[in-house]
Order: sequence, then C-alpha cells, then structure tokens
Amino acid sequence: ADELSLQRIRPYALADRWGVNRRAVLEMFLRATRAGILDMSWDLLCPSCRGTTEGHTNLGDVRGRSHCDTCQIDFTVNFDHNIEVVFKPNPSVRKVEFDAAFCVGSPQLQPHVAMAQSVSALHSLPVGVELEPGRYTLRASQVAGSLSLVADAEGLPKSDIRVTSFGWPPEQGHVALHSTLNLINATEADQTFQLERTAWSDQASTAADVAALQVFRDLFASEVLRPGEEISIGSVTLMFTDLRDSTRLYRKMGDASAFGRVREHFEVLEQAVASEGGAIIKTMGDSVMATFRHPINALRAVWNAQTKIAERGEPMLWLKVGMHKGPCIVVNLNDRLDYFGSTVNIAARLPGFSQGGELIFTEEINDDPEVQEFIAKNSKTGALRPFTGSVKGFDEPFTMWKLRV
Repeated sequence: ADELSLQRIRPYALADRWGVNRRAVLEMFLRATRAGILDMSWDLLCPSCRGTTEGHTNLGDVRGRSHCDTCQIDFTVNFDHNIEVVFKPNPSVRKVEFDAAFCVGSPQLQPHVAMAQSVSALHSLPVGVELEPGRYTLRASQVAGSLSLVADAEGLPKSDIRVTSFGWPPEQGHVALHSTLNLINATEADQTFQLERTAWSDQASTAADVAALQVFRDLFASEVLRPGEEISIGSVTLMFTDLRDSTRLYRKMGDASAFGRVREHFEVLEQAVASEGGAIIKTMGDSVMATFRHPINALRAVWNAQTKIAERGEPMLWLKVGMHKGPCIVVNLNDRLDYFGSTVNIAARLPGFSQGGELIFTEEINDDPEVQEFIAKNSKTGALRPFTGSVKGFDEPFTMWKLRV
C-alpha cells in the first residue's frame, strides 16, 4: 500500500472494502497492536473540517478540548464522534515516511464536503448539486455562522441563498436531492461557500466503539483517561445484572459450591457480552455492569446468557437485568475506564424491578426498531408488559417495560 493509506488505516473502511465483519477486523487490529505488528493512535477530529488536530499513542494524553489550526476553532471532544482510533504499521514491520498531506482540503480527506464554490463579492452564482438525503450545513469563508439545510425528495429544486455581512437567513433551507443553489454573495468580500454533511462518517472506529469491546479492555487495561479528565459520550447502552435470591443460594449450597455456581454465571455473562461486541465494566458482588454500542446487542447478550445459565440445571440461577440508553461521561475510576451520569444511575436501579428471569428496560430501549423486531420474533405473547414506576433519586415517574426472558 502507499504511504498515505498506511499512515491512517481505518479498520471499518478496510472491512467494507474486503466485505467482512467490521468488528472482527477491529478486534484483529487490536490484537495485532498488542503483538507489536501495528501501532494505535487516538486521533482527535475537528467537527468542521473533520481533519486530525491531534494524534496520541496513549488515551491518557487526550484532553477534553482541542484546537483546529485550519479552521481556527476550539471544540469539545467527545467519545462517539471526535476521537477516532486508527492504526499504522509498527516501524519494525515497515517504516511509513509521511509528513503531511499535499492538500488537507482534498475530497479524499474531506468526503463530508458535498460542494465548495468561490463567489466574488456582490455577485451570485448558480451551482448544481447532487445530494444524499439528510442534513447539511452551508458555510462561507468570511462570514460567521452557517445555514442549516435539509435535503430530501420533497425539497425545492431551486433555491436562492443569500449571505450578507450580518450573517445568514434565520430559517432552515429545504432543498431537493438534485438541486440548483443560487449562491448570492451580498458582502464586499470574496466568499468560498462550502456545503457539508452534518452526519459523521460511519466508517470511523470511534473511541466509544473501541471502549465497548471486551477485547480492548482485556488487552489494553492500562489505556485510560488521565485522572480528573471527563469526556462525554452522546449515546451508550448500559446493562446491569444481579442474581435472584443469591443469599439463599449460599445458605443452601454452602459458600464454596455457591461461589462456583456464581463464578460460572460470570463466565457465561462475559462470553455472551463479548460475543455481542460489548464489555464488562466491573463486577460488584453478584452484580455486573456492561456496556454496548447498541441496544440490540445488549438484548441478545442477556437473552443468550439466561438461556445458557438455565441449561446448567439446578439450582437454577435467575438473572435480574436492567437496560437503559443515553448520554454519560467517561472517566478514569480506579485505573479503568468507567461511566458516570444519570444514564448510569437509572440503569443501575432497574434490576430492582425484576423478579428474576425478567429484563427491565426504558423507553429509549423499547423505541429501538431492532429491539422491537427481536422481541416480536423471539418472545411469547404477553411476555412484554409496560408499567410505570419511580426510580430512586428521580422525581418524575418512568415508563418501563418488563420482558420475561
């Protein structure tokens, strides 16, 4: 491969090119890094140009804010967009001699830019664009702010877009997928208009993706944020489990035998979580806290775990499970990556509503289309029931769902 391609190897992009599973390739790259074949970098991406502002070999060197010299902006870093994990060959395997890209604004490095066009001062220029459905942001080089646009099949085929020295129109634009934008530069300076997709690339293996993998936590346990650093994550699925009547189990079987059964249940849970691309964050007594990128993975993991635990026979162990999805912050707690915030507090209290063999989850989980499809295919009629309850520490009542596993 050429030097440019080897400088920032993106596992998901490579997996798509090969036509293989993305997570399998990412896990392979993590193992190759541990073996000394590859080097891993935590790259911080500018939310405007999507270029790399910083690259760190250790997660502990990442800070919560960064600066883009190209765009001249400061920005807040988050785990699920701004930090991408990339790889390159270890120098012992191949030296990659690459200093900088010839053009940082090239289509290869900025695929999110749908259009860039210069318009002279006090002039207008019609520009034809072909867009994918979604949201876009239109900027001008010498004017602060931006204009939001939505592109879909029902949008306008022609639109006049005027920018002045005072800024942009207040209303959101609505354009067709095949549209002509009449760019009106009403300022006294030449402007370069740039139309950008607001959605981040789904080919980026983000810090949120990597931190949710059991393989990463097993191989790179020392990769944590520096003490006191807090970085947000926009959406994470958290699962908490507990055992029903574990105290009675210890009295009935004796400490040694009961602990053996509990340890077996931990092993089953870890295998089920890892097989769905999740990770065990910590264990607390008989309880487990796990993280996933998507609700469907958490649901499949607990479904498979309870099935395998039931196959072990008597004495039967019944899981009490809670699942919730939402934003939180990532921190360093006791030298490991951990999660804090309201999402964690809610998820941790949900197992208390379970009688064992039941999964309790919130509206955020129930609204997921993949979750709804899985439940419809795999659960018995009447196994899913909504109910309302009060969660300790929160004033408002919560609508929750109880699913018999």
